[in-house]
Amino acid sequence: MKEKSKFSIRKYMMITLACVVYGIGISLFVDPNNLAPGGFTGLSVMINRLLPLETGTIYLILNIPVILLGIWKFGWKFTISTLYAILMVSISTNVLGYAEPITEDPLLGALFGGALIGAGMGFVLRNSATTGGTDIIVKCLRQRYPHMKTGSLMLILDAVIIGLSGLVFHNFNSVLYSIISVTVTSVMLDIVLYGRDGAKLIYIISDRSEVITSRILEEVNIGVTHLEGSGAYENKEKKVILCVVKKQFAHKVEEIVRQEDHLAFMIISSASEIYGEGYKNYFGEVL
Repeated sequence: MKEKSKFSIRKYMMITLACVVYGIGISLFVDPNNLAPGGFTGLSVMINRLLPLETGTIYLILNIPVILLGIWKFGWKFTISTLYAILMVSISTNVLGYAEPITEDPLLGALFGGALIGAGMGFVLRNSATTGGTDIIVKCLRQRYPHMKTGSLMLILDAVIIGLSGLVFHNFNSVLYSIISVTVTSVMLDIVLYGRDGAKLIYIISDRSEVITSRILEEVNIGVTHLEGSGAYENKEKKVILCVVKKQFAHKVEEIVRQEDHLAFMIISSASEIYGEGYKNYFGEVL
């Protein structure tokens, strides 16, 4: 029970920090430069130009129907953490809105603001919550279309909002900079959630498979699987080594193979999503 309590405290500390990062991206980068970074954040920035309400307050009001959707689709447990994240984003955005913007260059605002928003959103999602808005809508779509990635879905939904920003700001340049911001947010979000070529999938066919396997187990400390293979030309049985290794350690496996058998046949490809020991929990929540 004590461990569970510690985990919960750590989770909400991470959500709080992520929401502050999100708020910095909005208040100090995109909002001062008249950029609508998609989602409910972009809508809030646009409505702020039309109504005498703070951006964070508008963001909170817009999320009320989304919270009701979240309760219906995902239950109270999920919605409580999401409601907390929405409140933290709203408060952070309003408080930081009184500070001087870090830059008034719209390109820098789009690049750095988009990166901060994407990073904040990603770490909120990794802690089993969302920042509301299109996050929950995307989460619903992910249940129906699990093959589509979160960042890609958000990019599609954001396109409509970005188009509307041109009408509000009467400036086509703002639309173009907003596209840059949303693209950076999408890329950063996928990096935080899935990693950037997070692992390498390696197949090795060699007459010295036993020695290579032994060295990989000892020196790289990863699991290895042997597959039974047969050469079509010679009809000779061979063991095929299969292993998945984190990107930063892939060169160690390559070096071992080169040292032991320079005639070995080796295939290396990127693996973006890996489930199992040392990677993601297959039975955990799918983001």
